[in-house]
Amino acid sequence: MKVDRALVDRLDSEVVSRRRELELLVAALAADRHVLLEGPPGTGKSTVLRSLAEATGSEFVFVEGNAELTPSRFVGTFDPAQVLADGYVPEAFVDGPLITALRDGALLYVEEINRVPEETLNVLITVMSEAELHVPRLGRVGATDGFRLVAAMNPFDSVGTARISAAIYDRMCRITMGYQDADTETRVVLREVPGADPDFTARVVEVVRGTRSHPGVRVGSSVRGAIDLVLLAGELALLRDTTFGDYTTGLDAALAALSGRLRVYEGGEHHADEIVRQLWAGVFGPPGEGDDSGKG
Repeated sequence: MKVDRALVDRLDSEVVSRRRELELLVAALAADRHVLLEGPPGTGKSTVLRSLAEATGSEFVFVEGNAELTPSRFVGTFDPAQVLADGYVPEAFVDGPLITALRDGALLYVEEINRVPEETLNVLITVMSEAELHVPRLGRVGATDGFRLVAAMNPFDSVGTARISAAIYDRMCRITMGYQDADTETRVVLREVPGADPDFTARVVEVVRGTRSHPGVRVGSSVRGAIDLVLLAGELALLRDTTFGDYTTGLDAALAALSGRLRVYEGGEHHADEIVRQLWAGVFGPPGEGDDSGKG
């Protein structure tokens, strides 16, 4: 991949307000570096990389990071039936996503890398350093030109995660992706929900952003919560023959769209539903006020 300003310009029009991150990602991949995208959920990590892969025609191999991603699932394994018939011949090996990406010169995207077991992560150290992998009974598999590892992680989620070793960090360029500003998030929602009322959407975004700073919330909602809320409010209004600006309709949509996304502090005095009700009232006023905010 080469540094291409026109490519960044095109992607910048598709991925809202992520030019800096796009420039860093393109530059890092052009410099033959591996990349770690670090940021909370819903900040566009996957969107940025997928858009870049599509725009450049690059092969893209996606891996979901979790505790079940063992080295054999990641690298690949020999098919037992074929081994019994033909022995450990190369044709008996079933490529895992890592070998597939190495052979094809693809972008290997590992989502939630901090959920991957340490023994699986250790496989990546050699791959990133030597651009090759030695598989028992299969031999050496070298990386075809174009192979890059791009990993993503949410630094704020500690449940079910492991600490990334210094050896991994030392072999990657780190790009942080934080939440966008309120105007940008409103634009994102309006792009994803054509025809949505701009004023109602802006106020929904304010509610969603409030979940990130509420003292009872450990991890708040991403902009995806705002998208779901606006979509749900519109459909719920049709079912009830109201408007999405109706207080009860909007609040019910907010409870359904947001309460499950909030990670509240254990043992805290606040519950997710209560927090959503507080934030909704703080932006839309108490019940009975602003019921027609989305009318028309």
